[in-house]
Amino acid sequence: MSRYFLPLIAVLALLPILILGLREDRDLNLLPSQYIGKPAPEFDLPTLLDPAQRISNADLKGQVSLVNVWATWCVGCRAEHGFLMQLSETSDIPIYAINWRDNRPDAMNFLSQLGNPYVASGFDEDGRVGIDWGVYGAPETFLINVEGQVVYRFTGPLNSVSWEREFLPRIAEMSQ
Repeated sequence: MSRYFLPLIAVLALLPILILGLREDRDLNLLPSQYIGKPAPEFDLPTLLDPAQRISNADLKGQVSLVNVWATWCVGCRAEHGFLMQLSETSDIPIYAINWRDNRPDAMNFLSQLGNPYVASGFDEDGRVGIDWGVYGAPETFLINVEGQVVYRFTGPLNSVSWEREFLPRIAEMSQ
């Protein structure tokens, strides 16, 4: 009889831990980034649409900008894409991208079908630049100031709520 109760007791003891781990109110943006307040990591990548052209951290200097890390295999990237399209049409802030650990034809097809919100998208096929940026997983969006420093890192799909709550106050603070 006790052999039936021991597994039940074990499950009941682990259930609160499981519930706490699955809560949706966890803030993934509490993950640390070593680049906040520091220059964006050095990178130089071929662009996704034209491998003969390059994108580097030098492109990020002189204006407030966003760097969005995305991939076609990323469900969250697809979820945020419509908002990025809207943002690229309504905001003066340029959106640069790092297409991370992806397949070039798939990524080009993705942008062809859903629209291209990016000024330029670097193609990081082997993921090394993403590692240099400290990317945990796509999508991630970095806010860059005019000096090319990382001001903020957002993990997860960007939407109007996160834009208004997390990005707009930081952008307003930078413009003062």
